[in-house]
Amino acid sequence: MRVVFAGTPQVALPSLDAILASSHEVVAVVTRPDAPAGRGRRLAASPVRARALDHGLPVLMPRTPRDPDFLTALADLAPDVCPVVAYGALVPEAALAVPSHGWVNLHFSLLPAWRGAAPVQRAVMAGDEVTGATTFRLEAGLDTGPVYGTMTELVRPRDTAGDLLERLSVAGADLLVATLDGIAAGRLAPVPQRGDGVSLAPKVTVADAEVRWDHPALAVDRLVRGCTPAPGAWTVLGGERLGLGPVLPAPDAEPLPPGQLLVTRRNVLVGTATVPVVLGEVRAPGRKPMPADAWARGARLEPGARLGG
Repeated sequence: MRVVFAGTPQVALPSLDAILASSHEVVAVVTRPDAPAGRGRRLAASPVRARALDHGLPVLMPRTPRDPDFLTALADLAPDVCPVVAYGALVPEAALAVPSHGWVNLHFSLLPAWRGAAPVQRAVMAGDEVTGATTFRLEAGLDTGPVYGTMTELVRPRDTAGDLLERLSVAGADLLVATLDGIAAGRLAPVPQRGDGVSLAPKVTVADAEVRWDHPALAVDRLVRGCTPAPGAWTVLGGERLGLGPVLPAPDAEPLPPGQLLVTRRNVLVGTATVPVVLGEVRAPGRKPMPADAWARGARLEPGARLGG
């Protein structure tokens, strides 16, 4: 089939690579416009655009997929199908109608669970033990379209959202190619999603990523792992924001008041509503992440110091 691939971040690359290696013909790529990146905030190409240029593929970067010029260019390409992975913009009906087999989205959850922008982060934060990926035909609703196929993936006890998403992006790429193969062969038709089991996965904001030390240790652990690497969990000490890497519940440690710091010879402990947690990496303002014990030595913590507002 003639394919126009839509995607933007690093997580979309395994799918683009897999389709390029398949029997399908990628005739162009759609991605978000170049955006400021790095300390210099210079415009940088998306990972998908960079990979497309490496392969000599035409790249479309509409400010919005509603742009009439984009819709004309898409129609001129005459795609049979548009696979999409983390493109980052809503696709309007006018664009959905262009390819004969529509737009096939690879979504990193077992729909109808975790519809929305942050399915992997929300699955980790909720403590899900099993998740997966789904291919479905895009429609106007939020991840509501009929399903072509699914694959499952265990959530490991110490998975961060980044760890889990990396595995899903690779396994999901195989699912996406298999879906395209099935559509091309005429042996695969989408099935409506179940009406039960719906949950939503809105974007995780910086405000969402603030650690609440008056929550149980298990919830703190899940929150920090779910926010790693982005947007990054954080707390405050003396009015300054500290970034936090994954923590580890310490069920054998003596209880501490929520937010209370305790520096031992080996660890830095923080109290929660249940058992303390052991801090992993800490990122002080303007500094690179460092092990918590090294941070504590340089922070000159006062007796009774507490994290949080």
